[in-house]
Amino acid sequence: MKMDELKLKADVSGERIDRFLAANLDGISRSYIQKLIKEGHIMVDENPVKSNYKVSSGQEITVMVPEPEQLDITPENIPLDILYEDEDILVVNKPKGMVVHPAPGHYSHTLVNAVLYHCGGNLSAINGVVRPGIVHRIDKDTTGSLLICKNDHAHQVLAEQLKEHSITRRYHAVVCGNFKEESGTVDAPIGRHPTDRKKMSTHAANARRAVTHYRVLARFGSYTYVECELETGRTHQIRVHMSSIGHPILGDTIYGPAKVPFHLEGQTLHAKVLGIRHPTTGEYMEFDAPLPNYFIQLLDRLGKQ
Repeated sequence: MKMDELKLKADVSGERIDRFLAANLDGISRSYIQKLIKEGHIMVDENPVKSNYKVSSGQEITVMVPEPEQLDITPENIPLDILYEDEDILVVNKPKGMVVHPAPGHYSHTLVNAVLYHCGGNLSAINGVVRPGIVHRIDKDTTGSLLICKNDHAHQVLAEQLKEHSITRRYHAVVCGNFKEESGTVDAPIGRHPTDRKKMSTHAANARRAVTHYRVLARFGSYTYVECELETGRTHQIRVHMSSIGHPILGDTIYGPAKVPFHLEGQTLHAKVLGIRHPTTGEYMEFDAPLPNYFIQLLDRLGKQ
């Protein structure tokens, strides 16, 4: 069995190791972490521990993650809205309602199924068979620019840009309420919600620094059209940050009001601008995904109120 080895330093003391790792490892649930601990795949300073072990700041934690079960992900002839393509990368404008990569309950009709068909299987293998070519993700109901890597070199270079926060990511959103200011910054750490594991929170015990810059584009009384630029890239970052300052994204029933006065399918959030340094040439490139029709129609309707 091949294993993927992850190492990280504890930055808190007194936190259960399973809770700490669940908050700091994306895509790995607490129950799976407990399974890895039970099987001896998680060590603290090279010693095996139990799930209730409490970490101390500065300790080195080694996580050995077995390769995922090889799934047969079928290429599907699903139309793609391509913004740019060359031998290294593919940038697409993801539609609302499309899941990025296969997961339980969504093994078909995902962006990965479509990209596998389009690229004939020529994608980076760094994220395995389930997420080939995927460097970053956007939520199912978020639309807009998404970057795909066709080879491992491109993936490694762009993953490093993502890590060092040098990729430009500007989103457009309609949020509830009217901002008093024209622009601002939310600097609030984000981690896994303490009781609801499907949500993120700015009050998590093991939150990581998260920064979102925003500016007002238009005001519509009870709603505001804003641009949000990511400095970091935590899960649900814009959705959590906007909600945390009292301006949840319109249509976001997880972090905002359950009832919405418009017929929307999920949050009104669009990844409009994506800027990278090309992995081969080093040239800075910027891609702009046009707003989807539902978004344009909503802005028009709000403008006439």
